[in-house]
Amino acid sequence: MGISTKRWLTVTGIMTGISAAVGSAVGLLATNRLMYMKKKEDDVILQREISAKRFDEGWYNAVSKTERWVNSPNGYRLKAVLLEPLETSHYVVISHGVTENKINSVKYARMFERLGFNSVIYDHRRHGDSEGRTTSFGHYEKTDLGAVIDELRNFVGQEAIIGVHGESMGAATSLLYAGGVGDEADFYIADCPFSDFTEQVLHILRRSTPLRTGFAIRLANVFLKVRDGYTLDLVSPRQSVASIHRPVLFIHSLEDDFILPEMTKELYELKPEPKSIRLFEKGAHAQSFNENTEEYEQTVRAFLEEHGLFPYSADSRPGIA
Repeated sequence: MGISTKRWLTVTGIMTGISAAVGSAVGLLATNRLMYMKKKEDDVILQREISAKRFDEGWYNAVSKTERWVNSPNGYRLKAVLLEPLETSHYVVISHGVTENKINSVKYARMFERLGFNSVIYDHRRHGDSEGRTTSFGHYEKTDLGAVIDELRNFVGQEAIIGVHGESMGAATSLLYAGGVGDEADFYIADCPFSDFTEQVLHILRRSTPLRTGFAIRLANVFLKVRDGYTLDLVSPRQSVASIHRPVLFIHSLEDDFILPEMTKELYELKPEPKSIRLFEKGAHAQSFNENTEEYEQTVRAFLEEHGLFPYSADSRPGIA
């Protein structure tokens, strides 16, 4: 073997080693940002909701509530709070978005109280008070949601009406659950879900990083599979929504540039009847309720009435038109 050949092999080996090291660094960085996405501080969420008058401390402290630990099939405990301001057999489980916690769900619990429903708010894995090591954007969260619904169903009985309201990641989680894990709820409300997580990650990468090709996705999938047991293509409500037979109300704001409203339009088209959709003109990501509170509640009420899910005794409650 000549000197030039040895030199070429040496250079090739060095370059291969450098490429592997760079690939490993990129893969670790990409998966770390997904698995350990920076969450909002619990106190920050609480103060934000209080300042915006969406969290009433007096009501929350006085309402009949039960704190529960729910065992996830994935091997950790989820913190849930059963809120029962009403004597009713109508309940809704509220699934928050990534980086948030169950306090963000209280505004929806108050809305559902006005509509005649009790509620369950809970923290996703690795959020709030719940256990769990990583965030998986719906992959493991969908079976967690199933555990919460099963616990509620066992508590309130088979004849109770149970719905699910999800926001952002919580909405995608709800659709993944309903179309795959189980269908134990009677209706679903999906507020600003993504239709496919691979496409969502690419959208974010193209908006905020120099990584504008699918290479980072392919690399992330390899590392995610090894580190957390799944790949991005498994987090795809697009693939599950056609299997949902219960009523679904899709909600999105047209101003949302984080999860594009076209994703909700796509999911609506793929979902067989029964289904409804409401696209609000105002509101950034996950702000449809905050920016259109009255119209949002009217939309939910009309959806429940249309599908025979509305507890009509709620009409006699103060504040119900």
